[in-house]
Amino acid sequence: MGMDDSDDALQEAPQGPSKSQLKRESAGLQDLGQELLELSDEQLARLNLPPEILEAVRLGRTITAHGGLKRQRKFIGKLLRQIDAEPIRLGLAAVRHEGADAARLQREVERWRDRMLAAGDSAVNDFIGEHPGADRQKLRQWVRDGRREREAEQPPHAARRLFRYIREVLAPGRDMPETDAER
Repeated sequence: MGMDDSDDALQEAPQGPSKSQLKRESAGLQDLGQELLELSDEQLARLNLPPEILEAVRLGRTITAHGGLKRQRKFIGKLLRQIDAEPIRLGLAAVRHEGADAARLQREVERWRDRMLAAGDSAVNDFIGEHPGADRQKLRQWVRDGRREREAEQPPHAARRLFRYIREVLAPGRDMPETDAER
């Protein structure tokens, strides 16, 4: 009867996460640290990271040696284990989502600009149909000027203005950095 009681006690004892589970969690936090290393300063600031993690990420960006960077990733993972990393994961997901939205907007603006420059007034009318608040006269002028510049192989000043205006109509008040498509 003594053996049965000790076996039952072992089976009823609460068990923590397995060693494999702990390794998976550690690797996940190191991957989260790697994602933090790849963010811009502006994106990092929006995450409101604890100062010691922010400093470790900034230091990690300066490290060029493979081994040193690997150690720094492990250190960042260790720091992340000491806090609740879920708010950081959620903030990172929001930053990624913003990036996807910006890319989608970029593609849509480029598509409209290219379509207007290729088709002229019919594409302008389609754009006005979808976005009635847009200034038809400005669009038509920039399209004409942009087509003229293209034919004369001049720098695309009007096409850039057209691009900026379309972006402003599609995403009013949204600050976006200048892109290659505008240059």
